[in-house]
Amino acid sequence: MENISLTYRPKNFDKFFGQDEILGKNSALLELIKAKSIPHSFFFGPPGCGKTTIARIIASSLDLDFFELNGTNIKIDDFRKISLRYEGSLLKPLIFVDEVHRLNITLQEFLLPIMENNTALIIGASTQNPYFALSGAIRSRSMLFEFKKLNISAMDAILENVLKDQALSLPLDSREFLINSSNGDARAMLNLLEFAYKADKSLKLETLKKIREHSLGEGSSEKDTHYDLISAFIKSIRGSDENASIYYLARLIKAKENPEFIARRLVILASEDIGNANPNALNIATSTMLSVAKIGYPEARIILSQCTIYLAASPKSNRSYEAINSALKDIEYSIDEPIPNHIKHFNSGYLYPHDYDGYVEQNYMSKSKNYLNWEKPIGFEKTLKEWLLKIKKS
Repeated sequence: MENISLTYRPKNFDKFFGQDEILGKNSALLELIKAKSIPHSFFFGPPGCGKTTIARIIASSLDLDFFELNGTNIKIDDFRKISLRYEGSLLKPLIFVDEVHRLNITLQEFLLPIMENNTALIIGASTQNPYFALSGAIRSRSMLFEFKKLNISAMDAILENVLKDQALSLPLDSREFLINSSNGDARAMLNLLEFAYKADKSLKLETLKKIREHSLGEGSSEKDTHYDLISAFIKSIRGSDENASIYYLARLIKAKENPEFIARRLVILASEDIGNANPNALNIATSTMLSVAKIGYPEARIILSQCTIYLAASPKSNRSYEAINSALKDIEYSIDEPIPNHIKHFNSGYLYPHDYDGYVEQNYMSKSKNYLNWEKPIGFEKTLKEWLLKIKKS
């Protein structure tokens, strides 16, 4: 059994499991592939969810030569050599760029004529949304597709395919651990299977746990722990029940949930559910995230406990969460409002607030908007509201 994550990479859609929203029946991408008319595209989503595999299947479906590059070490010469190879030919290659969000502006500018003239099909992939890292010119010439973490059903189907082909028998508890601890990452699941098999052909749960002590990312070795315990943990903190919060934290630690994942969720909660009612909550949660990343278990449990109690005892407000959601909804399908001339870069007419004791009335938007509801302020929000009212009345 050698490098099964590559050996069992699907060559066509019949053996590909997951990403039903992108590749399901009558999906836009699948219809484009069938029509052999694929736009330059960028895929983003978590590791091991099929981004590279889909790019390879597209190349095979369109009978295109496949070149795989990486945005972390790519050079202009890499693109140039591929382009020269097909110069004057009716054929064109598929150039796949992993970690595409790392492309600098020089590389992006070099890509533009290739995309514009369609001398190669460009597909990029990233675990991060590359939208803001790519120039407007590239974005206008391409499509963006979001890949989701593989669900349990897809992971089980992938694993079953390998087990049948290799004629392997896998204990039920080992099977559940392989799937649930891999957090939707098929590559990680198959790598763990491969190395566990080399260490112990019986593939006992004990062997798997020795190789992977903690679940990956937000996964869990206990079925449904992520969905149930994390939900109960966050809702208990949001509900200011400090004892229930500590109880569910203890359950998560016992289930060997990744301490960094727990800390990341605390950071999100500190901003989403507490916000400016207690601004220090975000500082405490961020410090917790940095600390547990350096320290790890068992001591990380103490830091997580301290942060959990602090957040549970803090006043709660989702005002910041609601404000940004309201603004995003407002601009989603509307034309961008023009920026007033006096606050554009290098334009004159801007009134510098510090020349007016910290505040001067002027327009910062072409149309007045109201995204923030200051009714019934909570905690430190009262101070912020009072300050805004005071300076705007002066």
